[in-house]
Amino acid sequence: MATSRLNASCRFSTSRRLDCEGYVGLSARKVTVRYVRTVAAPRCHLVQRANEDRALVVNAAGTAKEMPNKNYPGERKGFVEEMRLVVIKMHPKDLAKEVKRESNGPVSTWEFTVERYLKFLVDSKLVFDTLERLVHESTVPAYAGLKNTGLERSASLGRDLEWFKEQGYEIPESMAPGKVYSQYLKDIAEKDPPAFICHFYNINFAHSAGGRKIGTMVSEKILDHKELEFYKWDGQLSE
Repeated sequence: MATSRLNASCRFSTSRRLDCEGYVGLSARKVTVRYVRTVAAPRCHLVQRANEDRALVVNAAGTAKEMPNKNYPGERKGFVEEMRLVVIKMHPKDLAKEVKRESNGPVSTWEFTVERYLKFLVDSKLVFDTLERLVHESTVPAYAGLKNTGLERSASLGRDLEWFKEQGYEIPESMAPGKVYSQYLKDIAEKDPPAFICHFYNINFAHSAGGRKIGTMVSEKILDHKELEFYKWDGQLSE
């Protein structure tokens, strides 16, 4: 990559899209470089060169509007924060309005029944059984941080299904979608660790966020407000 020399102690990356109009204040160890913001340059750039115990910072801001320095997604808070920011970007605020506007008729409402809910819980247990077993038995180094996180749900689901059995309900077998997804997790856990980690995140994020609201609705409508173990975590879930 080409570099442009400001002086003997400072270099910064350039490209055809970076239009350097000038620089001032080198004695104050801060330079503001303005350039036209394009798709190729969507964010603030930070160039830092160590100079013994001091640092010279070159801050590039868009010409149309001064942009404050900010961290890259997840830069300081790690993987979970980075994934959360990505998920939020994929769900624009006006998405619900667009879906409603494009709909040709009323959205169907859910009909809660214990029998249907049991099928969901059984399939969920199969998925979490698979997820947790793969993480604990695997020798993939990237999975080490996914062990014993406190998010594990398999044992809790087992206690819930046992409670339903005690109430006289018949526990169904796992359905095809649950079995197919379980096998899919096994395949990608071995062949594609990054994809498996994404599924690990998405499953836990879904059940610990919107899933809790669904669980509350189900509890109010068909379980006489009983709170299932599936929706209980030790300590503070946000932590």
